[in-house]
Amino acid sequence: MKPPIPLVEAQARLLASVTALPAENVPVEAALGRCLGEPLAAHRTQPPADLSAMDGYALHLGEEGPWRVIGESAAGHPFPGTVGPGEAIRISTGALMPAGADAVLLQENATRDGDVLSLNGEGEPRARHIRRAGFDFRQGDELLPAGTRIGAAQIALALSGGNAALPVHRLPRLAILDSGDELAADPANCAPHQIPASNGAMLAAMARGLAGSINRIGPVPDDLDTLAHALEQASGADVIVTSGGASVGDHDLIRPALQTWGAEIDFWRVAMKPGKPLLVARKGATIVLGLPGNPVSSFVTGYFFLLPLLRALAGDRTPLPLPIPLPLGVDLPAGGSRMEFLRASLTDGKAMPVSEQDSSALRAMASAGLLIERPANAPAAPAGSVIPAYWIENGGVA
Repeated sequence: MKPPIPLVEAQARLLASVTALPAENVPVEAALGRCLGEPLAAHRTQPPADLSAMDGYALHLGEEGPWRVIGESAAGHPFPGTVGPGEAIRISTGALMPAGADAVLLQENATRDGDVLSLNGEGEPRARHIRRAGFDFRQGDELLPAGTRIGAAQIALALSGGNAALPVHRLPRLAILDSGDELAADPANCAPHQIPASNGAMLAAMARGLAGSINRIGPVPDDLDTLAHALEQASGADVIVTSGGASVGDHDLIRPALQTWGAEIDFWRVAMKPGKPLLVARKGATIVLGLPGNPVSSFVTGYFFLLPLLRALAGDRTPLPLPIPLPLGVDLPAGGSRMEFLRASLTDGKAMPVSEQDSSALRAMASAGLLIERPANAPAAPAGSVIPAYWIENGGVA
């Protein structure tokens, strides 16, 4: 049996052959959470003309006043005439600068008596109170590079750039297969020898927003032919995720079922804790992730393998999660021979491992908001030392 491969190598092997799914045009607001398939260009200039950056009066720079107020320019309602020497117009933030005016006197620096405007001694007209045409971007500029994930600010930018639709990569179709004779579909009706099937629901929740569709299959019993048939049911998916049955026991049948179905195993077993019995297989364009059955192991491997895979297929340029440096709240002993991820909470700005680290302990997992990364053969780490941690609240998808 080959030794487990390091986590970084396993992630690299998984993502190396991934090609982003084809792009499609969708309305801008429907592109939320998706990634651009090509660079996004501006179809208009923003601002389209010189605008006032403040409330006040538009006039000629360098004049000391007094001025005669001859009209008003409000946002969406420009002044139609020209401002001559000794003249001013009332202007609002975001309003078009009128012809002939090249400065804005702030409202708080002016005194007005009827149509007569004068300085109050608190300031003077400043040209810097003008947002020049093209200050933000000009027609033809690249607004966003390909691969950008669309969020709220990107939606606003795309619309401001005159884009009604965006070319975004299709989201992957995901199938999730729960397997195990011990799993009960009804959590309210479990025999003593059963446990509720929860991994599929957990993985579906983690993947929501990253998958275009999610097909839940199972629980499927530990039977070779039944498992192979379930894989065939899922064959239209871009990604199939199995939970359970990937280890070395007599009833761990995912590997032989994949081979019976016609898939080719890429690699099996990763040097990480929890999550060692992870496997990756392929059949045609479909990628299969075989995750461990213990719920914490399934969560952690889903976080480091399933979510990056879905992001990469959706065109994300940086699909892997990034660690956050945090100080430890307690001393940690030396680590073991595998990279380990400790469940932890953020307390007073410090990473505090939860008390129970067993890979079946869901209550401890649910109370954790972080994963502390401990390298293989890590030396003891005292409280206060800075360690890498991963934010996992909401499954790490936010």
